[in-house]
Amino acid sequence: MNPYVLTILLSSLGLGTTLTFASSHWLLAWMGLEVNTLAILPLMAQHHHPRAVEATTKYFLTQATAAAMILFASTTNAWLIGEWDINNLSHPLATTVAIAALALKIGLAPVHFWMPEVLQGLDLLTGLILSTWQKLAPFALIMQLAPAIDPVLLTMLGLTSTLVGGWGGLNQTQLRKILAYSSIAHMGWMIVILQYAPQLTLLALGTYIFMTSAAFLTLKLSSTTKIGTLTMAWSKSPIMVATTALVLLSLGGLPPLTGFMPKWLILQELAKQGLPLTATVMALAALLSLYFYLRLCYAMTLTMYPNTISSITPWRTRSTQLTLPLALTTTIALGLLPITPGILLMAS
Repeated sequence: MNPYVLTILLSSLGLGTTLTFASSHWLLAWMGLEVNTLAILPLMAQHHHPRAVEATTKYFLTQATAAAMILFASTTNAWLIGEWDINNLSHPLATTVAIAALALKIGLAPVHFWMPEVLQGLDLLTGLILSTWQKLAPFALIMQLAPAIDPVLLTMLGLTSTLVGGWGGLNQTQLRKILAYSSIAHMGWMIVILQYAPQLTLLALGTYIFMTSAAFLTLKLSSTTKIGTLTMAWSKSPIMVATTALVLLSLGGLPPLTGFMPKWLILQELAKQGLPLTATVMALAALLSLYFYLRLCYAMTLTMYPNTISSITPWRTRSTQLTLPLALTTTIALGLLPITPGILLMAS
């Protein structure tokens, strides 16, 4: 892609998200979401592969539907109450439609079906943008809407997402689909705690972004998209395979890695709020996710590729990818647990 065009598209992505962050009026927030969607579409379709075009079309249709629902919700609220302010969305119909639209935007269950299919059709860097940056603007709106939304609805969305994210990833062999289900499960954790401790939602979102970035950048560096190819990675770069296994375990939420911190604090907060059943279901759902991360770790570190290879072995060419972002995100994804008290102090 032409570097000037790429610069314009990436700037528009940043502009769209910033516009939604800064807005207090529904139309301005909607405009930011639209700029965001339109800027990422050319990035998704840049390879002109049928899968990429299909993924772009699916993404466009779902995001357009969600945008239309947001417009409908805000217009209904303005018609019934006379308020366009985001914080004054108080009519039950408007709030329910708005949260359904934003859930569709970020891929929460039960409106998650587009997410694995779309991510599977994209290259890894565009998939990284879709899994991290594209979540920020809708999440900012969800956080502003949270006080007006029925707590039972938010809890059900969160529980469904963690269960679907765990179950869905179990039988996958494509790494992008596994990361898509991982994303759905993590979104569920964030939504469940949103009404009780918004600062923990932000903490979980931040750690999720760093861990997912480390996973995607590693896969990009080793040009890996399937579990079968992952088994050949150890012979190319043993150190990177070791750190990748740790990043995947961090995504699963194992101590003493960074990913344990948000899960631990969220379960603690749910127990404090008198919701032991919700906390138990969330913890059990986390075990489902942990299973498929362990499966990837097993394939990567404990299995050898069969000698009779049915696929063509890729050339071991030197990668031109910058390794500094990978090193930075991997370090953050592995080592933040000891400074949990300091992070909590800053958050409060």
